[in-house]
Amino acid sequence: MATAAPVKDDSKPWERTSSCDLLPPDMSELRVVLLGNSWFQRSSVGNFILGENVFETEKAADCCVRVSGRCKWKETVVINPPDLLHPNISEHKLTEHVENCVSLSDPGPHVFLLVLQPEDFTEEQKLRLQSVLERFSDQSFDHSLVLISAPREESSGSIDKYVQHPPLGDIIRECRSRLLWQKNLGRQQLLTHLDQVVKQNNGEHVICDLSDGGGLPANMDPARAVGE
Repeated sequence: MATAAPVKDDSKPWERTSSCDLLPPDMSELRVVLLGNSWFQRSSVGNFILGENVFETEKAADCCVRVSGRCKWKETVVINPPDLLHPNISEHKLTEHVENCVSLSDPGPHVFLLVLQPEDFTEEQKLRLQSVLERFSDQSFDHSLVLISAPREESSGSIDKYVQHPPLGDIIRECRSRLLWQKNLGRQQLLTHLDQVVKQNNGEHVICDLSDGGGLPANMDPARAVGE
């Protein structure tokens, strides 16, 4: 039974073999951080990427969870933090979770996969997501890819109205218009798009420097910091 490794757990991460080989030949590991406002959706996407039900979907973890799977000789590492967009998260907890994400993705994540539900994505959540990404690095948006679930009882054509209007459209544009529609998306397609983000950044990972608190003044609400 595959198991996820929570932060500060020294056990060996889960590994899996498959036939995929999508990363540049000089890269031995792809590190992906999942962000979004639904633990269930993020965990489901993490399981989809790794091809195995390794993330618990029903019960949200209270710490960052890291799971790795092997594609031939290359590792794919997926880090799933608690809900960093929760309106009641304290400054202390937010800082702690971001620091744990950075530690688990050392020396830095290659891709931030933003798992969003357009019908539930508010302006406040947009501001919080922007501020969380900025806490990691000012490079974060260049390494981000938006994955949206199908709006309830709507067709894929309806995605245009979300792209054209805030708050979702604002995030998509900041992420260089990198957008995937989850409906009918195959695992190989998703892995290919993750690989494309890496290639667009010349194979480089995000350099996270939290020594200054991610650029935010101490004790400042991250949502307020973006708007000021």
